[in-house]
Amino acid sequence: MTDPTITCCTPPVGAEPEGTRQALVHDAALTDRTVTRLRRIEGQVRGLQAMVADHRWCPDILVQVASVQAALRGVERELLRHHVTHCVVQAVQDGDETTRDGVIAELVDLCTRSGR
Repeated sequence: MTDPTITCCTPPVGAEPEGTRQALVHDAALTDRTVTRLRRIEGQVRGLQAMVADHRWCPDILVQVASVQAALRGVERELLRHHVTHCVVQAVQDGDETTRDGVIAELVDLCTRSGR
């Protein structure tokens, strides 16, 4: 059923102010991969800053901006996949109607905000 290294699920929608809720799902491998990817992206952004400060050619900078955006979309995709696969699925399977409706509304809002 559920991976034993992962515990789930999302807190009730509205239970805590947005931005303060903690993930109740912990997948150490996903965390490590995501932190590594974000550190790489951080380095890319520092490189972009240096390119701008050095007055590099705009198309070169824009190519690197696109690269950073693609890398962030990759992080977003993995986090969304994890959230849906573990948190949303469990909430829909185990939750009452109010919880299911709240999690589905939260997911729709999340997808709308991320431009999907």
